[in-house]
Amino acid sequence: MSTAAHPADVTDVHSDWGEWVPQAVAAADPDGMALWYLGCNGFAVVGGETTLWIDPYLGTGDPPRTVRMVPVPFDPADVTSADAVLATHEHTDHVHGPSQAPILAETSAAFYAPDDSLAVAREAERWSEEWAVTDDQFTEVTEGDSFTVGDVSVDVVEVNDPDATHPVGYVFSYDGRTVFHGGDTKPHDGFAAVGETYDIDLAVVAFGSVGTVPDKETGEPAETKWYCDENEAVEVARALDADRLLPTHWDMWKGLTADPAALHEHVRGFDAPRRLEIVEIGDRVDV
Repeated sequence: MSTAAHPADVTDVHSDWGEWVPQAVAAADPDGMALWYLGCNGFAVVGGETTLWIDPYLGTGDPPRTVRMVPVPFDPADVTSADAVLATHEHTDHVHGPSQAPILAETSAAFYAPDDSLAVAREAERWSEEWAVTDDQFTEVTEGDSFTVGDVSVDVVEVNDPDATHPVGYVFSYDGRTVFHGGDTKPHDGFAAVGETYDIDLAVVAFGSVGTVPDKETGEPAETKWYCDENEAVEVARALDADRLLPTHWDMWKGLTADPAALHEHVRGFDAPRRLEIVEIGDRVDV
């Protein structure tokens, strides 16, 4: 999403669904990795005894310019199981204090993010002042970094999101299972090398339509394309040689929603990805 790093929706979060999503995550005991789709590009990931939250966004956007079209699935203060929160880039629907800082405050989880994303948390939104978050919970990451969070290995990879100032992607590995989360990436020449390095079971790729969103300065409708189209989403998964493609973001913003079922015909024509994984907000996917 191409937007300012800290818009008008820095407010308290109110869940539409009560506590069942964080309770399901906390109770999970998957054989490999389990993921819950949180809408937008957010996921909870459980591998072994470790729980990660990737780009969780629980805001309503910045109406009337950006309007959330899916429920708010949980209150971040209800999260009891979290070892880390990770951000892919600095846009509001990926770094958002009201969505993420309460998780850090309640669980003492670490926050991993590239430099411009950390600048939002530290300076623009002042998480340490507005919430009980300490500076030692922040860890800067960049392309080529590798680290572990509990049982899960994390590698930081280069992606292609021209709307962001410093985007990264993550490859998560646990017990022989591997998940790629590319943030809002478009196709990238480096993905073939990523596919050769990792045996990717599931590729998370942002997908949406070309639509009209009011211009930030003038308020006039402007043609907008923030995410991969059908061909680009499959191109990303194909370059990664991914077993499954899971499209995200198609459900989120008024004027940019799309039908992920349209990807079936595109997937069918190639050796990879071998399967299309369509999920809705709140769904669990096992890897």
